[in-house]
Amino acid sequence: MTRISRHRVIAAAAFLAAAPALAGCGAGSDAITNQPYAPTEALTTQAKGINISQAFFLGPDSGTTIAAGAATPLYLSVVNTNQAPDQLVGIGVDSALGTAKVSSPVTLPVQTRVSIGNPTPSILIEGLKKPLRGGESIQVQLQFANAGLVPLTIPVITRSREFTSLPQAPGVSAAPTPTPTASASASTDSMEDMGHSMEGMDE
Repeated sequence: MTRISRHRVIAAAAFLAAAPALAGCGAGSDAITNQPYAPTEALTTQAKGINISQAFFLGPDSGTTIAAGAATPLYLSVVNTNQAPDQLVGIGVDSALGTAKVSSPVTLPVQTRVSIGNPTPSILIEGLKKPLRGGESIQVQLQFANAGLVPLTIPVITRSREFTSLPQAPGVSAAPTPTPTASASASTDSMEDMGHSMEGMDE
């Protein structure tokens, strides 16, 4: 066997040995397509044995504003990794922004993912002191019965794309439906007149 042939055999063997590993990159528990989807804008963090993911306040429809006096709901997923069950019992927010409300304590069993906000928002900031357009961040403190206070800075995400199916923030009007412009109406009339003229020619 020549030196060139020997090198080719070694290269081929190395490729075959790597093939299973390369195939594993596209499948299995660590494959990108098998990972749970999470909005990239949302907050993911962990503190005091509490894992928080997909945390965001729902903002207005694209192109609109949540007016002062209205409310914005909080969405998040929580996993309690501590040894004992816990509860999310409250949320603190700067009074200059609004008033926080938790409709009822949220029970957090051990090692169980709990989604908060969907299908019914249960944590809100009400009586907003200033409008929200989306893209802002809100500083809060989540109060857990056992884990204590967990400070977070949570983004406000516009109600668009994958977020359009979420319930509209209370007190917020949906984005207005565009109405045909005068020029568009005139164009439609012209097309109708042309159609009538063509019918006359056929006769």
